[in-house]
Amino acid sequence: MNSAMYSTVVVEDEELIRNGLVRKIEQSRPCFSVVGEAAQGVEALELIRRLQPQLLITDIRMPVMDGLKLIEEVHNYFPRTAVIIASGYADFEYARQAMKFNVKHYLLKPFKLLELSDMLDDVRAQLSLEPLVEANDSEKTVQRIQHYLRGHYHEDISLEHLAKQFNFSSAYLSKIFLKHAGEAPSKYIAALRINEAKRLLKHRKDLPVKTVGEQVGYPDPFYFSRIFKQATGVTPRDYQK
Repeated sequence: MNSAMYSTVVVEDEELIRNGLVRKIEQSRPCFSVVGEAAQGVEALELIRRLQPQLLITDIRMPVMDGLKLIEEVHNYFPRTAVIIASGYADFEYARQAMKFNVKHYLLKPFKLLELSDMLDDVRAQLSLEPLVEANDSEKTVQRIQHYLRGHYHEDISLEHLAKQFNFSSAYLSKIFLKHAGEAPSKYIAALRINEAKRLLKHRKDLPVKTVGEQVGYPDPFYFSRIFKQATGVTPRDYQK
């Protein structure tokens, strides 16, 4: 049984439709891992250059750069990337134009789970005939994320914010971070904050505990005290003495 994972980028300018398509992909064929999402062609092309996914699923009519131009660029520079057009009935003529770029799959809106599953099976069969190429060096990606967090840990950073910053889906970012860092991004951020808080409490005894918490990303002093004690066994005030 083929257990390979296939990296996928989804491009759709309507967020609700894009989110629904991503859910259907994950529900029907988990072997297709959505590593990035974009709302228009220029953003998508930057993602593709960086991630080099094995599958691109794109709408046709989008702002800035439409799907046809995106498909042409992918065909010219990333010929190994399979393409599925996901668009409406009125765009069929555009889909026919895309055939000259070796696009073989056209998914009609509204997306039906069975049709999507069958199409992904076809793409998987196509990709399985080629040697799998690692879509991106996920370990280096995690190192870049860690570098970013070391400079921004004091900010209000959610998983969604972090995923958007690096143009990944939240699920994919969590997966590769856990694999290479050995912990969730939230735990990594918490460790950075606690370590800096310990440094400030030890070397800046003039700083109020509340100020220390604010400087490391915990504006609520009660929450800061609770998190700090969970990590160190003592309260920030006791640690500062």
